[in-house]
Amino acid sequence: MFKLSENKTNARTEVIAGITTFLTMVYIVVVNPIILADAGVPFDQVFTATIIATVIGTLWMALSANYPIAIAPGMGLNAYFAYSVVGANDNISYSTAFSAVFIAGIIFVILSLTPFRKKLIEAIPSNLKHGITAGIGLFIAFIGLRLTGIITSDPNNLVALGDLHSPSVVLALIGLAVTLVLMSLNVHGALFIGMVITALIAFFTGQLSFDQGFVSLPSLPEGLIVTNPFAALTDVISHGLFAVVFSFLLVTIFDTTGTMIGVAQQAGLMRGNELPRARTALLADSAATTVGAMFGTSPTSAYIESSSGVAAGGRTGLTTLTVSVLFGLTLFFSPLIGAVSGISAITAPALIIVGSLMMGAIAEINWKELDEAFPAFLVVLSMPLTSSIATGIALGFISYPLMKIAKGKWKEVHLFVYIFAILFFIQLAFIGGH
Repeated sequence: MFKLSENKTNARTEVIAGITTFLTMVYIVVVNPIILADAGVPFDQVFTATIIATVIGTLWMALSANYPIAIAPGMGLNAYFAYSVVGANDNISYSTAFSAVFIAGIIFVILSLTPFRKKLIEAIPSNLKHGITAGIGLFIAFIGLRLTGIITSDPNNLVALGDLHSPSVVLALIGLAVTLVLMSLNVHGALFIGMVITALIAFFTGQLSFDQGFVSLPSLPEGLIVTNPFAALTDVISHGLFAVVFSFLLVTIFDTTGTMIGVAQQAGLMRGNELPRARTALLADSAATTVGAMFGTSPTSAYIESSSGVAAGGRTGLTTLTVSVLFGLTLFFSPLIGAVSGISAITAPALIIVGSLMMGAIAEINWKELDEAFPAFLVVLSMPLTSSIATGIALGFISYPLMKIAKGKWKEVHLFVYIFAILFFIQLAFIGGH
C-alpha cells in the first residue's frame, strides 16, 4: 500500500521517522489552545479540535497521497485568528470567526480541485511571500515574549523590557536556553523536550501542579461550532469578513504549498519542478481546515517539522500514519496538557524559536531593488506593530503595485495583484483596519 521497497525504505525506518515528526510538532497541542484561548475558545474544545484536524489531514496525506508530510493547525494562522480577527473586533465572536475559517476551507477545497490555486501562487510576487512568512515569524516571537513578561508595555515607547527577576520570566529564559542548546545539538523533538524540561523545573519550583490528574476522556464542551455552510456564509457576509477569508486563504496557500515542496524536495519526491499527486496532497490540507473549523480550530497547514521525519528516513505515508496514531493517543491527556499550557513560560520558548525559524525567509527578499524590498519590509514591520497579520498583508499588496507603477514597471505586476491591491485598499480605507 505504501510502496516501501519502491521508495527504498522499510517499516521500521518509517515508524521511527513518524515518531520523530510527532515529537517535533506535538508542541502544537499545547500552544494552539493557549493562543485560541485569547479569543475566548474553551481549552478542551481547541485541544480536541486540534487533534481531530491533525489526524484527519495527516491520515489523508498518509492513505491518499502517500507522503511523509504531516498536517496540523498552522502557527501564525492561530495568532491571526485570535488577535487580528476576534481580539481586534468587539462585534466578532470566535464562532463567527470559525465561520470565516470554514468558508475559507470550502473555497480552499474548490481551489485545490482546479488549476486556479497554482495560478494564484505564481501570480503573487515572491518577495511578498517571503515578507509574509518573516512578518508572521516576528509577530509570533513577539507574542511569546509578551505572554511571559519578558517584554511589557511602556507608556513612552509602547514596549519595554519586563522584570527579569519574576518567576515567569526566569522560567521562560531557562526554557529558551535549554531548547536552543538542544536544537544546536540537532536533537530531534528539541521543542517538545525543551517544554518537558521546563515543565519539570516549574513542577519542582511549585509553579506547576496537576490538580486535575493526567488522563481523561476527550470532550467537546461546545459541540460542533459550525454545522451549516449557509449559516457560515451568512456570518461572513453580515460581518464583512471577506478580507479575513482572503487572508486565511492566502497565508494557508503559500504556507502549505511552500512547505510541501520543501519537504518533498528534501525527501527526493519531486519530479523536476512537479510534485506528483499534488492535488491529493493539497486536498488533505483543505479538508482538514474545513473539518477543523467545524470542531473549533484555526486553519491547518503542512508542517515544516515533517522534515525531521524525512531526515530520519521517512519517505512514505507510513510515516504520517504513525504521526496520526500518536496524535490520536494524546486525546486522552487533556488534563496534563491543560496544566502545562496554563504556564506561559513553558510554551513561550517554542513560540519565540518557531518565530525565529520563520524569520529566515527575510534572507530571500531582494533588498537591492527598492520596489521589491520596501513592500516586503512594510509587511514584516507592520504585522507585529499593528498586531494584525491581515494589515501587514494588505499594506504589502497595496504598496507593491504602486511602487512598480512609479518605476514604470507596471507591466511586471500580475492582474491578480492589482485586484488584490484594490480590494485591500477598500478594506483598509472604508471597512476598517482589521
